Amino acid sequence: MHRFREKTPPRLPLLMVLMGLAAAQPAAAQQEGWHYSPLPGEGDRAALGCALESDTSSYACVAVRCENDFSVGLYVHTSLGPADLGDWRITVDKEERGFIGEATAAGYGARLTGDTEWLLDGLKQGAAAFLDAGERASLPKNFIPLDGSLYTINRALAYCAPRTPAS
Repeated sequence: MHRFREKTPPRLPLLMVLMGLAAAQPAAAQQEGWHYSPLPGEGDRAALGCALESDTSSYACVAVRCENDFSVGLYVHTSLGPADLGDWRITVDKEERGFIGEATAAGYGARLTGDTEWLLDGLKQGAAAFLDAGERASLPKNFIPLDGSLYTINRALAYCAPRTPAS
């Protein structure tokens, strides 16, 4: 019995190392790239794409969400806080459009209104997106690569597909 304990590696140091690694990582809501939204209550109903080098103190993200009524909602979620509300210029692959960020209860900074079909298509099919809050605020980290966005967005919006009764 004593020999078995000698061969078993100590678990406490390993646990401490793993906890240290977890603490060194940015919070999931601000991770760069495309992934499911880790915000409370979202699960896999929303895709979140964040700018390169995003961290907990400075981030810029776009969310594509299946709403409760099965419509599609697009949101900005940035470290700007209240400055998420207002005019936005979003560029996808060198084409720019204007949007309005409106107050939302969904947990993101602002829901986007405007040509959201163009934006959704661009986020799925494009190569890069840039967010610009204009004169309101500066976003130093605003380059969102769109690698993996099509897969992640389609998976999140699968729940928004029209429901048809079985024949």
